[in-house]
Amino acid sequence: MDRTSPTPAPTASLRRIVHIDMDAFYASVEQRDDPSLRFRPVAVGGNRARGVVAAASYEARQFGVRSAMPSVTAQRQCPDLIFVPPRFEVYKAVSLQVHDIFRRYTAIIQPLSLDEAYLDVTAPLIDRGSATAIAAEIRAAIKAETGLTASAGVSYNKFLAKLASDYRKPDGLFVITPKQGPGFVETLPVGKFHGVGPVTASRMNALGIYTGLDLRRQSLAFLTGHFGKAAAYYYGIARGEDDRPVDADRVRKSLGTETTFPQDLAAWHEVEPALVAVCARLWAAYQRGVSSGRTVTVKLKFTDFRQITRSRSTAEPIVMRSELERISLDLARSCFPLPRPLRLLGVTLSNLDDEDRASRQLALPFDHAPEAPNAHSARDSG
Repeated sequence: MDRTSPTPAPTASLRRIVHIDMDAFYASVEQRDDPSLRFRPVAVGGNRARGVVAAASYEARQFGVRSAMPSVTAQRQCPDLIFVPPRFEVYKAVSLQVHDIFRRYTAIIQPLSLDEAYLDVTAPLIDRGSATAIAAEIRAAIKAETGLTASAGVSYNKFLAKLASDYRKPDGLFVITPKQGPGFVETLPVGKFHGVGPVTASRMNALGIYTGLDLRRQSLAFLTGHFGKAAAYYYGIARGEDDRPVDADRVRKSLGTETTFPQDLAAWHEVEPALVAVCARLWAAYQRGVSSGRTVTVKLKFTDFRQITRSRSTAEPIVMRSELERISLDLARSCFPLPRPLRLLGVTLSNLDDEDRASRQLALPFDHAPEAPNAHSARDSG
């Protein structure tokens, strides 16, 4: 019989996991560095006419402004919205400061982005008696050394630690104990679960699964029939269970960058130099230690926001920028003549061989935020 009532998680070999998430990171850095922006609605990225919002301050979010939202929509929802160009080198520098703080307490750190990471403090380098005390000390150090706030979640697995960090944002600290874990997820909408994006949440809703309790009531066989390999993960998190380790050696699967243009592009003589520039920015990231990749993907987004992608894989790793440019140009040229003008070009290199630790902790400097697959990956979750 499938277990439907909450049962405390097993106490043997419990891990102590902390999830740290900087609050509205990009926007908060801008407000820190420019006092005139404090307590005002700020959007990082884009502009009033084009592009999308990369990040929004909490003051802007009160008007419904979110990351990946078209700038024109954000301006309409918040007429007083202040657009600020992104300064990714500054954000990277602050991120390195924050990660230096993490490393005082543990070597087991899994960065998710510039502003978010899991820490395993089961056997910390500096023991404060509890994971909660360590999380509180880390938050205080971040505030003192960067002038920014971070939210922290503490629990016995990654899934619940991330839920906990979201629970008291901004500038919050929340703990989910083994006894609380299974019950905590019961009333939460499945769309709030990390790993359940909007499409999956809609599919679950269509099956009558709206909350964690609804999900727990389903058998593993039923979930497998509808969600395939992801079923075991969903079955576990509905019970507050998640065995995934904090992976300090997590390897990035791809690197990509994209640019939204101030004016639409239609002719090949306009697209070609623009695409070469995108390739140059992508290749620059490799100077931080990424060795090579084997698959090039070009993305073309049109003025109606429809997009197409074209990919090509090579037998040997791509080791020269000229080869990346050649393949990217060939892929883009195959899409001509264009059905309508372009507003965005992007290039991604995947099937990466290896990369050093430093590069894994740094995101590429997008002109705007990538369109997130679910709410948890968008910067407005910060």
